[in-house]
Amino acid sequence: MKLIIENLKKSFDKKEVLKNINFEFKKGKIYGLLGRNGAGKTTLFNCLNEDLTIDGGNIYLEDKIKRKLEPEDIGYVLSIPNVPEFLTGREFLKFFIEINKDRIKKDKPIDDYFEFMKIDKMDRDKLLKDYSHGMKNKMQMLVNIIASPNILLLDEPLTSFDVVVAEEMKQMLKSIKKDHIIIFSTHIMELALDLCDEIVILNKGMLEQIPKDDLDDKELKTKIIEALKEE
Repeated sequence: MKLIIENLKKSFDKKEVLKNINFEFKKGKIYGLLGRNGAGKTTLFNCLNEDLTIDGGNIYLEDKIKRKLEPEDIGYVLSIPNVPEFLTGREFLKFFIEINKDRIKKDKPIDDYFEFMKIDKMDRDKLLKDYSHGMKNKMQMLVNIIASPNILLLDEPLTSFDVVVAEEMKQMLKSIKKDHIIIFSTHIMELALDLCDEIVILNKGMLEQIPKDDLDDKELKTKIIEALKEE
């Protein structure tokens, strides 16, 4: 399965943010999307998720046949979690599972999902408004994983976690990558190198893959920094 981007363009007023992007993302890999602040990483995600109307180009999913993306193909984890704070964690999961029961491939007991995401028993019946930023982010990631979309867009998802939880989340993402196309946006180069199978740079409106080849981490970091420098 592949996510295929052809000649994608997006501008705001006279500023061209995405310039004729052509790229393919393949199932079974975690892609680290790196770019400087304002490079357009979130804009790219919003175009893929159809939160923004693109100015030109096409986006396809290819799996035996080539077709346009459907809303259920994409799970989008925002950098700022958006959860219904008037519900408890358990109520939120029950509601989400109920309204998406036709999409969920492997329904499990609620507590199995909590265990998978390592959410403590004492927190499962708390109101979401009383969750920390990191806990809300966990819940946002969990519902997207339960829906099992073909594509997971992760916009800076680990920045709100402490060191231990961030490591747990990295291992979790590695455990599910075989079933998804995962694009992980971050500005932390070391995190991308540790977690991701492929490194993709968004710079000056274009996507460029940085092959790891036989480079060690120091050489790869130097290559990434050079690719991100202003002209």
